[in-house]
Amino acid sequence: MAAKRRILLVDDELTILLTLKAVLEISGYEVETAASAREGRTKIKTHEYDMVITDMRMESQSAGLAVVQAAKKAPYNPAVAMLTAFPLPGSEWEEEGADRMLVKPMNTHDLLTQLETLLVSHEGRKSRPISQI
Repeated sequence: MAAKRRILLVDDELTILLTLKAVLEISGYEVETAASAREGRTKIKTHEYDMVITDMRMESQSAGLAVVQAAKKAPYNPAVAMLTAFPLPGSEWEEEGADRMLVKPMNTHDLLTQLETLLVSHEGRKSRPISQI
């Protein structure tokens, strides 16, 4: 049996954190949570994840960006998704290093479809030699 994909979920809203954790675990993912950007950055440095999903606005307006930047620096190269009720205009979120912007609230099926698509495409990019990218 294949190993479960590991996801780090970072959000300071406990209800969102616990709801998303339950949805993702029911769908077969292994999920760790962090209730602040600081805790999220620490976990990124001390554990490996296939994906990091972070809220954008936590302790500050840009706390989520610090989590994205920490994930992008991680040697294991996780896929990164930003979760927000206030999406950035245009592709500003991509410029900040996120692979996907998830706008809340989102229905469960759409969320799971987007996450699986992102994980599969990200794994495909990671496995190709640099010369093909």
